[in-house]
Amino acid sequence: MSETAARPLRADAERSVRAILEAAERVLSKDPGASMEQIAAAAGVARTTIHRRFAHRQALIDALASSAARQLVEAVEDGRPDTAPPLVALHRITANVLEVKGAWAFALELPADPGSEAAALHEDIGRRCITVLERARADKLIDEAADLHWVRRVYYALLGESLRGSPDDTGIDTDTLAARVIDTLLHGAGPRT
Repeated sequence: MSETAARPLRADAERSVRAILEAAERVLSKDPGASMEQIAAAAGVARTTIHRRFAHRQALIDALASSAARQLVEAVEDGRPDTAPPLVALHRITANVLEVKGAWAFALELPADPGSEAAALHEDIGRRCITVLERARADKLIDEAADLHWVRRVYYALLGESLRGSPDDTGIDTDTLAARVIDTLLHGAGPRT
């Protein structure tokens, strides 16, 4: 466990860690081999500051993955997966997840080490997704015979494709993309009857 997760940080230290993690996302998304010094420079902190917060590069990457996964959990929870009507929850969660995944693409593409905080958070998100899909099925939004684990995989694929986008998607807001994802998930590309 990193020093940042072991004990609460002062407000200024939290700001430094946040700046370092945001800079790490920007720098590593462009150059996955970037050094700690390059990340420190992009964060506007001294090299010693980054080394004081993160003992080595892997500790920084682990903290980045965990931080991004925690934000993804918050995005899902903000969609009220247990209490909002399923269609509303699906749309809101999708819009929130698109925003977080768009901002933290590098960190969220990292393979989570088994047993890590990030891995546990991703497993929880997967369970929460199945719960929302079960609620959608109970509301007859999803066929009762549908394999919800497969539906989740299709949903994740639609999210990924939405984030990669196309030239036609330039400037489309996350609510519009979320509506497309949910419409495609629930209705496919066939004609409406």
